[in-house]
Amino acid sequence: MVHYSSCPICGSKDVEDFLKAKDYTVTGEIFPIQKCKNCTGAFTNDVPALPEIGAYYQSENYISHSDTSKGLVNSLYHKVRNHTLHSKKRLVLNSTQKQSGHVLDIGCGTAAFLNTMKNAGWQITGVEPDATAREKAHALYNISPLPSEDLKTLPGQSFDAITLWHVLEHVHDLHGYLHQIKTLLKPNGKIFIAVPNYTAFDARHYHEYWAAYDVPRHLYHFSPKSIAVLMNMHQLNVVALKPMWFDSFYVSLLSEKYKTGRTNLLSACITGFFSNLKAGFNTQKCSSVIYIAGQEKSSA
Repeated sequence: MVHYSSCPICGSKDVEDFLKAKDYTVTGEIFPIQKCKNCTGAFTNDVPALPEIGAYYQSENYISHSDTSKGLVNSLYHKVRNHTLHSKKRLVLNSTQKQSGHVLDIGCGTAAFLNTMKNAGWQITGVEPDATAREKAHALYNISPLPSEDLKTLPGQSFDAITLWHVLEHVHDLHGYLHQIKTLLKPNGKIFIAVPNYTAFDARHYHEYWAAYDVPRHLYHFSPKSIAVLMNMHQLNVVALKPMWFDSFYVSLLSEKYKTGRTNLLSACITGFFSNLKAGFNTQKCSSVIYIAGQEKSSA
């Protein structure tokens, strides 16, 4: 078990109790979440240590590993995934200003995004801790991701784009990972970090039932300020923020199920709509945000 006495994001000891959340995916256990008054990030406390955390991912409902389409929520996820994959591809091309290059996808799951980039003419490298997901990646797309420990063996300054699509919130060694990622990035390269935003309307609406807390798999619960603080600690700057509009609906569908015991499509859509409406003129209020970081001066 890992117990944090200070904020694992910025190191401040000025933390307070925030809420308690339940693991709805695997065990039903309750975990405390605390909030940092300095960086405004939050974090799950008393989490399983790295050797034990794998058991908390062993569920057919954990879609990034199983690629399951069973159930309404997972079925809807697959229907919009093709659109989001191509949106991510366009974002990488536009942000790097490259039509081809070398992309590293960390936590690549079953490699759907890597396959999209491969088809667009990019060289691809994937890293994925789960052996089952790596096997599915090979079966589905003939792509063979590396295990996580191989991240440290990759050559420095070799990637034009490094992507972490809902991955950074899972990483035990947060600062070690970011240090290694920075060494792998080309001088003009970009890092794309997609994470849930616990300051969004849907998070406040569902409170402890908000599905994107996803304890204990999500170790950290980032705010836009905490991401900026974290990047600055590693001499990186957030140069742009992009919204992930579909996430508010997906998370609201799961949250409705956690809160009421059933999938209420209408209520979830209303909540997701209002969350996006409130974020319409301010990406920092979106349910999930893509932070684009680099070594140049911030324009965000």
